[in-house]
Amino acid sequence: MFHPGSRTTAGVLDAATETATTTKPAEERLHFQRCRWCGTAMFHRLLCPVCAGSDLRTERSAGLGVVRHATIVHRNTPAARNVSLVELAEGFTVRGRVQGPLIAIRVGDRVQLTTSADPVRREPVFKLCEEPFSGWF
Repeated sequence: MFHPGSRTTAGVLDAATETATTTKPAEERLHFQRCRWCGTAMFHRLLCPVCAGSDLRTERSAGLGVVRHATIVHRNTPAARNVSLVELAEGFTVRGRVQGPLIAIRVGDRVQLTTSADPVRREPVFKLCEEPFSGWF
């Protein structure tokens, strides 16, 4: 089946060259898929969750997002760690870790991607865009 919005092989190769020549290190990139049929953005899927299409193109995220859920996990680790769901500006949600004091991470905080994969857990790592309120003046 042919979709009129799909690229040719030359276009796919051009996009791969463009991604390889960007100046950001590979650790700071977060790639996601976008359905060519309905435009839905998703993270690491084989089929579109909306239309079940398999014609997905890979795009690079800017890394800016908002914390939608945050929790502290105490199991399988020597110290407590943060696990958050972050909704990125492109419209998809990813599970990852937010750096910073555990008590300072709240729903609605703006975050920026620091690395695309934590070396231990293989999850994206984010940092808070604004410093948390540190106390009275």
